[in-house]
Amino acid sequence: MLHRRALLGAAALTLPALSSASAQAAFPTRSLRIVVPFAPGGAVDLTGRFLAERLGTILGQTVIVENKGGAGGNIGADAVAKAEKDGYSMLLGSASILCANKFLFRKSMPLDPLRELAPITRVTTGTVVLIVNGRSPIKTFAELIAAAKKDPGKLTMGSSGTGTVSHLAIESLKRAAGVDITHVPYRGGGPAFQDLLAGNIDMMFDVIPAAIGNIREGSFRPLAVGSAERITYVPELREVPAMKELLPNANIDMQSWYAVNAPTGVPADRIALLHKAITEVVNSDAFRQRMEPIGFTPVADATPAAFGEYLQAQEKVWQALVEQSGATME
Repeated sequence: MLHRRALLGAAALTLPALSSASAQAAFPTRSLRIVVPFAPGGAVDLTGRFLAERLGTILGQTVIVENKGGAGGNIGADAVAKAEKDGYSMLLGSASILCANKFLFRKSMPLDPLRELAPITRVTTGTVVLIVNGRSPIKTFAELIAAAKKDPGKLTMGSSGTGTVSHLAIESLKRAAGVDITHVPYRGGGPAFQDLLAGNIDMMFDVIPAAIGNIREGSFRPLAVGSAERITYVPELREVPAMKELLPNANIDMQSWYAVNAPTGVPADRIALLHKAITEVVNSDAFRQRMEPIGFTPVADATPAAFGEYLQAQEKVWQALVEQSGATME
């Protein structure tokens, strides 16, 4: 009897460990989704689709990209925050969504990203480029500023959405150069590019990966990069001046990054599994070879906790950017 009880007790003690191991081994058993909080065709969408393809191979399940644009990315971010806490829904968010939007939208912000989205890891970092139509009479940054000063409010500058890094770059430029340029927000970079190609807007800032193809074709002309220093690792942009040269006293250095988050409450073992799979993609030669030529540098955080600490620090950085730009969505 004692022997039998001992065996039963030992079995009971191992059950939680076995259950935990089984639960971890069973994930994922179906398709996952990455929510891209902008319209198809922009840089976030491009990155998300490449990531999903590689991630699906590692996880052994299809990874679907779902575009949910609107409200500067808040609609997509909120959808993930409110999704089932099972690890099957992820957000490919940007620095502006995760760290800037709460200071831009204030009363209308539907979520607190740092509380309601669990960090997994960053995937890329980069800057923005100021472009005009390849047929535009404006050939240089100096000519753009001169035209803006000659006819205040006449020139139009598109962005990939209110509160995005492209919008903050516009507001920072306007403030630093003392010009009045009309901001035209779109629901993603793709629609804005179409209007720039059609001549319906005069210029725009956007991340390099989204614009580089058109720059290479000559349909877009780059006038400046939003970083303090030149972008030397993209051949087509080596001769394009940077903010430190063009506006030396403005201290403009627009750096953005993309990252993957899940709803807060997803079990830690599933977050760890996703982190391992995503960082495997990001650290691969294939991902680097795909990202660097278009202007993005792959970056992966050592742990989800390390990314969480980075987010806390970045929120202060982006709060300062919003306040310095004077931008508001209210």
